[in-house]
Amino acid sequence: MALTAIIEAHGGPEQFKLVDLDVGQPGHGEVRIVQKAVGLNFIDVYQRTGLYPMQLPHAMGMEAAGIVDAIGEGVTHLKIGDRVAYASQPPGSYAEARVMPAAQVCPLPDGISFEEGAAMMLKGMTVEYLFHRTTPLKSGDTVLFHAAAGGVGLLACQWARSEGITLIGTAGSEEKCQLAVMHGATHCINYQNADWVDQVRSLTGGKGVDVVMDAVGKDTFEGSLNSLKPLGMMISFGNASGPVPPLDIGILGKKGSLKITRPTVFTHIGDHATCQAMAKRLGEKVLSGDVKIFIGQRFALKDVAKAHEALEARTTTGSTILEI
Repeated sequence: MALTAIIEAHGGPEQFKLVDLDVGQPGHGEVRIVQKAVGLNFIDVYQRTGLYPMQLPHAMGMEAAGIVDAIGEGVTHLKIGDRVAYASQPPGSYAEARVMPAAQVCPLPDGISFEEGAAMMLKGMTVEYLFHRTTPLKSGDTVLFHAAAGGVGLLACQWARSEGITLIGTAGSEEKCQLAVMHGATHCINYQNADWVDQVRSLTGGKGVDVVMDAVGKDTFEGSLNSLKPLGMMISFGNASGPVPPLDIGILGKKGSLKITRPTVFTHIGDHATCQAMAKRLGEKVLSGDVKIFIGQRFALKDVAKAHEALEARTTTGSTILEI
């Protein structure tokens, strides 16, 4: 039996229930993991509220790290006793142990702790595809990154610095801006006190940025388009402030033949080999010291509702984990 956080109805953090579930044995292509730490992400909020509906009741959570203690037939890239981490479907990581498909479970290097592994996988592989798999980026390019002091943002700041890319961040306080700059942002704009589009234009000599990476959604979408240079790329990869309204595609032409995409990490990691390669590159960045995993908040599994309250209020910095 394993203590597991589930929801039986969509809604607020009060929907969480802690139950003991029978973990069982892994089937073909599956592994069983004794979990040591669990990562929280904004997609968890979307699933809990019903923005991304699920069949209920359902266990929650998409990311964790632990030790493989049983393996089903057909699994060849892992063995019993391996340290592993993952960020993948199906939800169910808010648990002491679980059985899950093995294809997206990745070896965790010895030099990376379970807590770091749980905090880095979804956010880190998101940054990996943003910088390497979405649109060509090279040293000297300029990126605008919203929520630069969040879990994905702090990794993106460091990743950009390691690649020679200028990153202009936005954040909601001077303290968060300072944190983003400490982690590698070239500039960070406090959007509470400034017209951030004008500041982006000023920082780029009026040209605009090559790429916008925007997980905030509704509140920043129009300004993001207005921050791009002609032929620039808008990457909308989240909805923290709410879904982006319907778009008149003709506006992209009027604003300079802009490009736009709405990717997800799950499309990229859906292929086993790609997922393993993304995790390997992320691990190398962390082991080299180019990227350090900042865990801003830690909660016990029993306090998962409090963790979600903090996440949804957007008062967190860096990554948030549940300690098992």
